[in-house]
Amino acid sequence: MAKHRGRGIASINYPIGMNLGGDPSQALVHSNPSGKFTVSLSSIDLGQGMKSVTRQICAETLGVPVEDVYVDTADSDTGPHCMGSFASRGTHRVGNAVMAAAKEARGVMMEAAAEELEVNAADLDTDGRGNIHVKGAPHRSISTKDVAIAAQFKQGKTISGRGIFLVPLSEVNPETGEMSPATCYAHACLVAEVEVDDETGEVAMVRMDSAYELGRALNPRLVEQQLVGGAWMGISHALFETPEPYYPDPAHGPRDFVEYLMPGPGDICPHDIAVLERPAADGPFGAKGPGEMCANPVLPAVANAIFNAVGVRMDELPITPEKVLRAIKAQGGARPQARR
Repeated sequence: MAKHRGRGIASINYPIGMNLGGDPSQALVHSNPSGKFTVSLSSIDLGQGMKSVTRQICAETLGVPVEDVYVDTADSDTGPHCMGSFASRGTHRVGNAVMAAAKEARGVMMEAAAEELEVNAADLDTDGRGNIHVKGAPHRSISTKDVAIAAQFKQGKTISGRGIFLVPLSEVNPETGEMSPATCYAHACLVAEVEVDDETGEVAMVRMDSAYELGRALNPRLVEQQLVGGAWMGISHALFETPEPYYPDPAHGPRDFVEYLMPGPGDICPHDIAVLERPAADGPFGAKGPGEMCANPVLPAVANAIFNAVGVRMDELPITPEKVLRAIKAQGGARPQARR
């Protein structure tokens, strides 16, 4: 009886968002009299960083400090329409909508500033620090706060904008009927190394090495955290989570998170991640977003690693010790494969 190590690799090509009814998302942006901006969304932050990244996109488009932007994810009754927070669509779809709304609001803001400075709006620019100045003459400037006050109490203008992003209809090949279901794709490749005990069937993660191409990483730290957390969701799906033994009948199944197994701190292994940036032509500042793709390559990579370690092909999830041990016994023992 022994423990065997194996490596497995998996690559994925992941379409961003979906293609139902154009997969629309809407956003509203408006300023209050203090020069602070609010982004109104119906898109929900599930912990993936939706508020942070849309806040950055809005601030960059308006040309104001990020701390001057607040994101309100209200609900479908009070917020603008959104298809939802799923399908890895948040950064791309919602981000584009926020950018469009912020561009419209910026236009109003620059017109109001031009009226105060008595110049053409085309001659103005923002410095990203809360000021609007004449190009080539930074001493001629006005703060976004003063512009907001003048717009609302002197000029009678509302500094606001509306934005929507709708996936354009795909061209159809008249001969084959072929269409493109997505405007951009993200990509990933992951190598998993495992250790399999041929006496108990237990599988332990040794390490993971991965590369993700997800457009431009607007917030590198958030991207890294999502990739790490998502990979461990993949491990959880691959090796742990199950409502067995009688699914969908709940009898004798796990009743709470004490009995419903998931990876714990002791199961974590080193994970080296490389983020490759290839900006998307239709993404907000080139972004696509990681989303569900974080977990997807992990499951097949782990299954391939188990085959490399003991020679059994596991085609049912989760890959529990019982299943591995039965498979090893069915083939008459472990049969380690060559490692390349």
